[in-house]
Formats: sequence, C-alpha cells, structure tokens
Amino acid sequence: MSLHIETPEQFQSQVLDFDGISLIDFRAEWCGPCRMLGPIMDELTTDNAGKKVQIVKVNVDQLPQLAGQFGVSSIPAVFFVKDKQVVDMVIWANPKMIYQTKIDALA
Repeated sequence: MSLHIETPEQFQSQVLDFDGISLIDFRAEWCGPCRMLGPIMDELTTDNAGKKVQIVKVNVDQLPQLAGQFGVSSIPAVFFVKDKQVVDMVIWANPKMIYQTKIDALA
C-alpha cells in the first residue's frame, strides 16, 4: 500500500529526506479522478517493491499547506521528487505506464 502523509513533519522525514524517488499523489476523497488513480498508485507500489521508490498520498483537504507549497491547483497531481527536488509532474489520472516510464527514467 501507499504511504499516507498526515502531518508536515511526516512529509519532511518520510518524503523529502527519503533517499530515492518519491511519487507524491495530491488528492482528495471527493475527487472522482483521484479515486480512479488510487489503485494505479497501489499497483506501482507493488511493482516497484525492492526499489528505492515510494508512493505517498497527500489529502489536500487535510494538508492544504503542502498543496500550496507545491503550487497544486488541480487534482490529482502527482509530483516526482528525487534528491529533494521536484523533477517532474503529471496532472490528472493517467494510465499506469505513464508513471512507470517516468519512474524508470529517474532510476
């Protein structure tokens, strides 16, 4: 399963300080496309087990300050972070291959 971020401190310690690639899925419970993307993110977690890749979910209603920090204006929004830097992003729900291709390019 994907990691659910619940506090800014958890985000810092488990995402920004992570030595690998983080996919940050900014989402909301009421968002239909976000619900469609959820299983894809869970599959990516399974498919990339054993690699330095983590999928994290951030509820924009619970942590609006993080969404603002990243400039999220539309959800779902998936940010790719490597070496504490945003290196790519994808807006809206897309096929799994889009995300996996980007993971492979960053690995």
